[in-house]
Amino acid sequence: MTTIMRDAVSPDLRTTLRALKLGQMLETLPDRLTLARQQKMTHADFLELVLADEVTRREAKSASLRARAAGLDPGMRLDTWDESAAVRYDHQLWNELTSLRFLDGPHGALVLGPVGVGKTHLACALGHIAIRRRRTVHMASAAKLFKRLKAARLDNTLDYEMRRLATVELLILDDFALQPLGPAETADFYELCVERHQKAATVVTSNRTPEEWLSMMADPLLAQSAVDRLASTAHELIIEGESYRRRQKPAINHATSVSIDEEKGNHHDHS
Repeated sequence: MTTIMRDAVSPDLRTTLRALKLGQMLETLPDRLTLARQQKMTHADFLELVLADEVTRREAKSASLRARAAGLDPGMRLDTWDESAAVRYDHQLWNELTSLRFLDGPHGALVLGPVGVGKTHLACALGHIAIRRRRTVHMASAAKLFKRLKAARLDNTLDYEMRRLATVELLILDDFALQPLGPAETADFYELCVERHQKAATVVTSNRTPEEWLSMMADPLLAQSAVDRLASTAHELIIEGESYRRRQKPAINHATSVSIDEEKGNHHDHS
């Protein structure tokens, strides 16, 4: 039946759809024609159906491009999160965060926990949700972001970079305080916190607590001021449990493994 319907899409219709930049519609049109005949749709209902398909396709493509531009990992979405992972966190708080109501506060979120429990994945998933809701997002590891700001100082584009980071609706700073922050990095972090405080939402992932951040920064006064602004308006999602990455560790197939001595023996046998 599907083959017959595919034949029903005439060459002239194919040419017309491509001329209107609707060529992607050809992938689903045969199946939609079948559905329309089975359900005896009116012409208006059929037109609404195929145009809705096109809107969905275009929105998905647009979201994918915007997510890439925002620095989001395409594989770290809400639907790819492994619910069976051996980690614990406040699911009620997580559900509240996925609603994105915190963006309107605006408030922030601190996603804290040991290495490998999925902090980056959850933060990135929030970014993807925001992208689909047409909110502006930027995600970067703290190390790369501070390195970029350091380079901006050298080519006199620091003001531009800071304005861009200050105005994005959702800034996701990943792996913060993994390493000590020098004077310039501390100053940049302070300025970001001041500029975004009560104006835009910031999500930070870290395997250290905000109290531990203080000792990681070069200037105690700037550190205290920045951390106080950030933490006072942020939800705190703490993730505990085993490393999420351990499940990705490759397994050894003992049935087919060969020892080094056996391999050497086989080599000598064939020499």
